[in-house]
Amino acid sequence: MIKIALVTGGTKGAGKAIAERLLQAGATVITVARSKPGEENNNLHFISADLSTSEGTEKVVKEVLSKYGRLDILVNNLGGSATPGGGFAVLTDEDWETTIRTNLLAPVRLDRGFLPVMIESGSGVIIHIASIQGRLPLYDATLPYAAAKAGLINYSKSLSNEVSSKGIRVLTVSPGWIMTTSATGMMERIAKGSNITVEQATQSVMNALGGIPYGRPAKPEEVAELVGFLVSPRAGYLTGTEYVIDGGTIPTI
Repeated sequence: MIKIALVTGGTKGAGKAIAERLLQAGATVITVARSKPGEENNNLHFISADLSTSEGTEKVVKEVLSKYGRLDILVNNLGGSATPGGGFAVLTDEDWETTIRTNLLAPVRLDRGFLPVMIESGSGVIIHIASIQGRLPLYDATLPYAAAKAGLINYSKSLSNEVSSKGIRVLTVSPGWIMTTSATGMMERIAKGSNITVEQATQSVMNALGGIPYGRPAKPEEVAELVGFLVSPRAGYLTGTEYVIDGGTIPTI
């Protein structure tokens, strides 16, 4: 039976790579974002929704279940931070609330919407894409993001304890720095503003992270390959675990 998969934030970066990886594996893949991507893949089904709102998540749940009747794989990939630098003092309630709605409440709401049909069928896989900032926060600019991702990791473990006995596997993937198109653009802006090369700008960011022993950021496809394995039957005994893919960035065990 062809699997039905939903990837949030699936139109760019790691989300796009994950959606395409699941498509290659033979799944029917639905992606969700606020707006359609510039380059559409006609083999991917798209839903426009703002998942930072309860109305947006309800729309996605209703559309998926009305069209397909079930969901086998849910990859909660949507996330990000737009808060200003400057530490705790510059962060407003809105900064905190917006970040938490996007990075924590969106997956909680989608899980709540799709879990009943997964439990009824006795199978399903939920992947939460967190971040190494859940354990290694960069307080200057992404404090709310780091706190939200730490909450997501804790929630994911708790949820797995509740639903694994019902046939639902719940896993967390925590990437380090991923070199997406937007990250590449940021390196170019840093290089231009500091009158340095893109390579030097990249190294400066790696240094800010405390270094990446592997020597470079992850590629979106590398994160997608891990997710592709975790949702497959080959990973059938894996649940309740966090998988870090960071090139060795986190300096502790």
